[in-house]
Amino acid sequence: MRHPALLAVSAAALLIASCGTDSRTDPMLGYGPNPTLPAPSQTLLPTVNVAEAVGWPEGRMPTPAPGFQVAAFARDLDHPRWLYRLPNGDILVAETNAPPRPERQRRGFRDWAAGLVMKKAGARAPSANRITLLRDADGDGVAEVRTAFLEGLTSPFGMVLVGETLYVANADAMVAFPYRTGETRIIAAPRKVADLPAGRNHHWTKSLVASADGSRLYVGVGSNSNIAEHGMEEEQERAAVLEIDPATGARRIFASGLRNPVGMAWQPDSGKLWVAVNERDELGNDLVPDYMTSVTPGGFYGWPWSYYGQIVDERVEPANPDRVARALKPDYALGAHTASLGLTFGEGGLFAERYRGGAFIGQHGSWNRKPRNGYRVAFVPFLNGTPAGMPEDILTGFLNADDQAMGRPVGVQFDGRGALLVADDVGNVIWRVTPMA
Repeated sequence: MRHPALLAVSAAALLIASCGTDSRTDPMLGYGPNPTLPAPSQTLLPTVNVAEAVGWPEGRMPTPAPGFQVAAFARDLDHPRWLYRLPNGDILVAETNAPPRPERQRRGFRDWAAGLVMKKAGARAPSANRITLLRDADGDGVAEVRTAFLEGLTSPFGMVLVGETLYVANADAMVAFPYRTGETRIIAAPRKVADLPAGRNHHWTKSLVASADGSRLYVGVGSNSNIAEHGMEEEQERAAVLEIDPATGARRIFASGLRNPVGMAWQPDSGKLWVAVNERDELGNDLVPDYMTSVTPGGFYGWPWSYYGQIVDERVEPANPDRVARALKPDYALGAHTASLGLTFGEGGLFAERYRGGAFIGQHGSWNRKPRNGYRVAFVPFLNGTPAGMPEDILTGFLNADDQAMGRPVGVQFDGRGALLVADDVGNVIWRVTPMA
């Protein structure tokens, strides 16, 4: 008889190596305001197609779209995920990874195998728990100043400055620090503003933006599961955008049913809050498209009972037809399993006018689709505050000829001179994209 542990290792190796069949559907059918949504396809084991994280060889970098060029703004970072620009042009980088999961919530073979998958994809290294400041004082497109701006955090992600207070969304709480323009390090102790949902932290990132007047903060909180398989009691205030009063810490659910809302940004023409959302897995290569959508206050977007509006997910029990009847259809699909994380809107200036107000999206890339999807920075043009065309490549070439990941784009942010910065958490680089002279 073979040892059970050996059987488990062998099964996990097979799971990681190649599960599922290839899609024969053009992945672009999963984009736009009215994506093609095939019938669900379930298998005993989910499709697993992990791009092994290998980093960039010497002299290699991503491929910019025609008319653009790319260079490294900063290298040798530690899993850089998210970016924020301070008013003086300094760039803050969250060097971060998932927090340890509570031992009591590590359940069985599936969780163990998922951990191996994430490790191969480069997502299981200990978190640096740091925010680093980068400064390009001489304007040559390379950060010559790098300092540990904040340390000792807990898987930090979202950052926003309101007046002289810098707010940071850790995996378990929103905290605040005093900030003075130009300083390169903060040593003050954090002040807790509000607890945030933590525990299992199946989705651990907490994105953060502020209202125009700074009176409200908005936090994106992902679900604790794929489709609430651990029970809805673990999903309290999750799969939602929370609105928090920074003065009191009081909060309410601003919008819900958003499985994993990550990138958030205010669209400059409409003034509406937009969010990039990662949808559910295990319904096949071409379901369910990730999406971006304007956020309706009080709106419900379906998770876990339905997707892309009111299409019922039959796996979820008990059913909830009343909630499904309320579910809103998102504005724009971003492709199945693309892991669309970063979101920012064009600010004009250095980029041509056609890019102003359009959406730039960092697509981290699939781990459960054949063939792979995402692994790029895309641009979606907007007109009068709404999407007005299909996605265009801005930065590609993150996979090598062996289908390994040299890099994976995450956060996107414009710098003070109008260039697009892209956080690459596998290459450990911040890329800087500019139009050709």
